[in-house]
Amino acid sequence: MATAPALDKPPATVAAAPATQPRKGFRTYWHLYAAISPFYLLFLGFGLIPVGFSLYVSFHRWDGLGSMEWAGLSQYQYLLGDTDFWNSVGNTILIWVLATFPMIFLAMVTAVMLNSAVRFKNVYRFAYFLPNVTSVVAVAIIFGSVFSTNFGLVNALLQAVGIDQVAWLNTPWGIKVAIATLMTWQWTGYNAIIFLAGLQTIPGELYEAARMDGAGPVQTFFRITLPMMRPVLLFVLVVSTVTGLQSFSEPQVLLQTTANDSTYAGGPGHSGQTMVLYFFQQTFDNNDFGYGAAVAWGIFLVVILFSIVNWRLVQRRGED
Repeated sequence: MATAPALDKPPATVAAAPATQPRKGFRTYWHLYAAISPFYLLFLGFGLIPVGFSLYVSFHRWDGLGSMEWAGLSQYQYLLGDTDFWNSVGNTILIWVLATFPMIFLAMVTAVMLNSAVRFKNVYRFAYFLPNVTSVVAVAIIFGSVFSTNFGLVNALLQAVGIDQVAWLNTPWGIKVAIATLMTWQWTGYNAIIFLAGLQTIPGELYEAARMDGAGPVQTFFRITLPMMRPVLLFVLVVSTVTGLQSFSEPQVLLQTTANDSTYAGGPGHSGQTMVLYFFQQTFDNNDFGYGAAVAWGIFLVVILFSIVNWRLVQRRGED
C-alpha cells in the first residue's frame, strides 16, 4: 500500500523585532513645559535665588545699602555665642511647647466630637475653622485686650473667683502664656479638620468588632483610633513645629504696645522675643543684613532639627 507523501511543514514565522521607538525629549513636550514654566520661574525668582543670596549675605557685613565686606564665618561664630539669640530660641521653644501640645489635644477631642455628631456637622466645621482664616493682627489686638492687666477679661474672671489679677503682658511667664493661648486658639480648629479627615478614613468595622469584644470608648480610642491616626498625627506635629517655631505676628502685635525701644523686642525683658522677632530686630532695626541672614539660617537649622526629632519620636512609638 503506497503511503502518502509527507506534507511540507510551513516555515516557522520569525517574530519581527520591535522597531525602536524614538526617544521623546524636550522638543516633543516643550509646550507642556512652557505651560508650567510660570510656577518654576516664580519659584526661582522668589524662592531659590533669595535663599541663595541670603546664604551669600551671611558671609558678609552689609547694611543693605553700601558695599559688602567679606566676613567669612565670623557671623556664625558670633551667633553661637550670642546670648540674645539663644534667649530667643528658649522663648520660642517654651511658647511652642505651651501652645502645641494643648492644641493637639484639643484638636483631637474636637475632631472626635465632630466625627460623632449627627446634625449641623458643616456648621461646626466652619465655626472651628474660622479662627484660622481670621486676620492674625486683629486677633492679636483682641487678645491684647483680653489679657490686659487692669481691664482684661481674664483678670476680671480671676477676680470674680477671688484670685488677684496677673500682669500677663508684663511678666515673663504671663507673656508666654498669652502668646501660647493665642496660637492655640488660632490653630486648634485647623488641625481638628485634619484630624477629622483622618478619622473618617478608619473603617467602621474595626469599631464594631471592638464593641462586640466588649471594648469601651477609652480602650477603642487608644487601641484603634490613636494607632490608625499616627500618620495624621505625625503630619500635624511636623506642621505645628514648623509654624510654631516661626511665630512672628502673634508676639509682635500682642506686645508692640509695651514700653520697648523696638517693636521686635518681645515685651519687657525680651520675654516674648521669638527667633523670627530677633531676626527682624537685627536686620531692620540694627540694619545688619549680614548678621540677620546668619540668624535666619540658624532659625532654619533649629526648625529642621526639631522637625526631625519629632518625626523620629513618633515613628519610634509607632514601631514599638
